[in-house]
Amino acid sequence: MSKPLPAVVRTHLTALRVLLVLTVILGVAYPLLITGISQIAFTDKANGSPVESDGKEIGSSLVGQSFNLPKANPDDPKEEAQPDPKWFQPRPSAAGTGYDASSSGASNLGPNNEDLLKAVDDRRAAVAAFDGVDPASVPADALTASGSGLDPHISVAYAREQVDRVARNRNLPVETVTRLVDEYTESRSLGFLGNEGVNVVLLNKALGEQK
Repeated sequence: MSKPLPAVVRTHLTALRVLLVLTVILGVAYPLLITGISQIAFTDKANGSPVESDGKEIGSSLVGQSFNLPKANPDDPKEEAQPDPKWFQPRPSAAGTGYDASSSGASNLGPNNEDLLKAVDDRRAAVAAFDGVDPASVPADALTASGSGLDPHISVAYAREQVDRVARNRNLPVETVTRLVDEYTESRSLGFLGNEGVNVVLLNKALGEQK
């Protein structure tokens, strides 16, 4: 008759079996199940909500991006990118060099921070000159970054402020550009949370497809 295993050995074997079972259930079966459900029920979102134009992937509707003119010297890190007047511009981004998904985050500067106040004043003057409007009318989201630095949305007010400039630089009727803004205005979440917004990535995609 074989000698019973010591209690400490039996305890370790039991723990090992539990570890193996839970690894299979929670580490393999559950992720595969959730992945399968998401691919069937939420295919677009599960794959990052890609945005395509002319058969090419140009971004994601969940992550904002910059719409700038090409740099005169792309290898010069000190040269600041300039916004392209033919496109609707997003809000500022504190994620890396701007909308860097690997560096998501805010500036973490307080409302009385001198650097933030100066940045807001500089942005107000720049946006007002760029869009040809009164500095006092520039919306707050044109001056401050989102908490994640990746938000692709701007306020309806900021989108409408840019209509004349975009229409003029694209030789499009103001009515056409205004219609696009209205078409891509998204309502509040659940009908009462937050404010209406405009997804700049989707709006610019539609804008680029105008003849």
